[in-house]
Amino acid sequence: MSHVRVGPRAVTRSVAFLTAGVLAVPALAGCTSDEPAGKPLAAQDVAAAPRSRVADGGTLRWAVDSVPETLNAFQADADDTTNRVAQAVLPSMYRTDDTGRAARNPDYLESAEVVDTEPKQVVVYKLNQQAVWSDGREIGAADFAAQWRALSGKDSAYWTARNAGYDRIEKVERGAGDLEVKVTFSRPYADWQSLFTPLYPKDVTGTPDAFNDGARRELKVTAGPFAVQKVDTKDDEVVLAGNPRWWGEPAKLEQIVLRAVPRDKRVSELVAGKLDLAEVDPETADEVGLAAGPRDAGTGTPLMGPQGTPAAGAPGSPLAGDRGRSAAQALRSWALANGSDEEAAEEEVLAREERRETEAKAQRRQRALSGFEVRKSLEPAYTQLALNGADGPLADERVRRAVARALDRKKLAEAVLKPLGLPAEPVGSHVALAGQPAYADGSGALGDQNAKEARALLADAGWVPGGPVKKTEKGEKAAGAEGDGEKAKDGKKSEDGDDGTYIVGEDGKNPGDGGDGENGEGGAKAGDAESGEKHSSGKNTAQGGAPGAYAPKGTAAPAAAAAPVAKDGKALTLRFVLPSGPGSEALRTVAGRVSDMLDEIGIDTAITKVPDESYFKDHIASGEYDLALYSWPATAFPATDARPVYAKPVPAADGSLNVAQNYTRVGTDQVDQLFDRAMSTLDRKEARDLLRKADSRIWAAAGSVPLYQRPQLTAARKDLANAGAFGFETPVYEDMGFLKKGAQGPRPAASPSS
Repeated sequence: MSHVRVGPRAVTRSVAFLTAGVLAVPALAGCTSDEPAGKPLAAQDVAAAPRSRVADGGTLRWAVDSVPETLNAFQADADDTTNRVAQAVLPSMYRTDDTGRAARNPDYLESAEVVDTEPKQVVVYKLNQQAVWSDGREIGAADFAAQWRALSGKDSAYWTARNAGYDRIEKVERGAGDLEVKVTFSRPYADWQSLFTPLYPKDVTGTPDAFNDGARRELKVTAGPFAVQKVDTKDDEVVLAGNPRWWGEPAKLEQIVLRAVPRDKRVSELVAGKLDLAEVDPETADEVGLAAGPRDAGTGTPLMGPQGTPAAGAPGSPLAGDRGRSAAQALRSWALANGSDEEAAEEEVLAREERRETEAKAQRRQRALSGFEVRKSLEPAYTQLALNGADGPLADERVRRAVARALDRKKLAEAVLKPLGLPAEPVGSHVALAGQPAYADGSGALGDQNAKEARALLADAGWVPGGPVKKTEKGEKAAGAEGDGEKAKDGKKSEDGDDGTYIVGEDGKNPGDGGDGENGEGGAKAGDAESGEKHSSGKNTAQGGAPGAYAPKGTAAPAAAAAPVAKDGKALTLRFVLPSGPGSEALRTVAGRVSDMLDEIGIDTAITKVPDESYFKDHIASGEYDLALYSWPATAFPATDARPVYAKPVPAADGSLNVAQNYTRVGTDQVDQLFDRAMSTLDRKEARDLLRKADSRIWAAAGSVPLYQRPQLTAARKDLANAGAFGFETPVYEDMGFLKKGAQGPRPAASPSS
């Protein structure tokens, strides 16, 4: 399934880290230190098999979204394919395990530990004595030091996308021997395990020219089970070949070919036999699943086609009775014998032949897809509703909180995940996912879904139901485009620097106590937005659903929408910006349901669909939206990676606003300070508790609302082992391969809770 996704480790960071200080932080609702992280909601699904059952040799053809612009993962235009290549060909000191935790990679690292904390934090790495670069040189301190200097941020000649953690290193030096690296930090850094992964050779990081340009299209020196053979922009593929100097378990595959194939073209490439592994959308997954289903015992023909119809050539299909004779000849003879003229008979014959060819094509397509299966899990990433708090009505925290409390996140998760047979649990944290140490459901700081209390928050902010609405002049922004800047009346200023953020349960009152503002009258008629659809109170709620989706008979009518709320003569309408391309159908369906939920509290939404290529750059990053849907990955290092996503925007030297990766423009000093403290403590329990407190504050500010963990659907050849829907775990490239003949057999389905 394709969602718009942002990767913190592949996006430019420009963040001014605050010096960690000692802060007095009150206890927050929903973030107690003994709350369990639980288990991952879904296990990986990779058709795991022991290496003894996997054949040597073969080429894996793997669909990716694009051929990368650079092979340097630390540059701003690095993408998911860049990271995939780096995982296969470069050292990684730590990998991610199946629970989203960092695990030492023994192929490169025998041990790593903090040996001193006073007066400075010192980490000593002991490298695997067999670890060498492909040119025969030992991996060592010179490579660590060159990467630190390139990424420290001290030399602007290096075009780096991020320096988090490297900017805290004071020096890197050789340890007691050639296989030891000693790293001394100027400031404590809890996420030190995130560093030097991937590790580039000093040939790449040693000079600005080599760093900026030398590794964009080739990597001459590598140190993984695979090496980069070529980056072919003409054929849109990256070819990885086995590394003859690899010292670990030898790669089973001879080659991995990463082919750039658009999402909407992947099913045809699977049918044509040009792909072995590809992430696919739900529709393609359904088709693959049906093709892999029950087949006729005598002919091998699939018994069911799309939508549950008999498959082409199967018993009960229009072609089933035509075997062994000329159907066209029989039809023509019958038509002439029963009084049809010759022209009509010929038309019948042509129409029948056309239907025959159509079904024959469908049968060939199903036969081709029958060699694949769908492997599914949940990605280590979540989809959120972003609320732009820079200006307009959403600059008021009460309005943001009203929007957030109108949402039934459980229903939104079910709409996406339940049809796929995946656990449909809403995400409860901005900084981690279920199974990770920092995870805890912090949504209690915002409060449960409650339309009555949401309407009360709007009323408190001055948005009242049934208020007079004046006609807007041409070109004037609709629905309160300018914020009133009022301070939230239901918040309170804390003594520890909390910017008036209201936490449910912290002062013993509910935001709805000031009145419900409920009005059951009908609303305005739905209209058309300039470049999309307008969802307005009183409209037909079916407009927001998936195209072609109809409720079955007996479905209860939706709850009546509330009258539109208005303020200063303007109705409250929020611009909901969405990508328009193939693969984003799930986002558009979710947006329709969100709009319906907002209708129930009197908020209208104008849905604007924009091209995929401009969605993020021209709308999300530039702040040209009120509501939007996009995804963030959860990493093993949330203190480092989540901080720029939720950092309070700060004025830049040129007068602009530096938002880092906080595209909602909503942040507080206290959230920044909690992240900084979590980044600076080496006590894991303390760091976990600080992250949970930060998450509660983020929930309370209501700049973004986590909805659901992203589904991961992968079509894979049935005989392909150790590849598919990887979930949290870093792929083990050397173990991927095709099963030996006779080794394939039934395998247990992945457990959603294992």
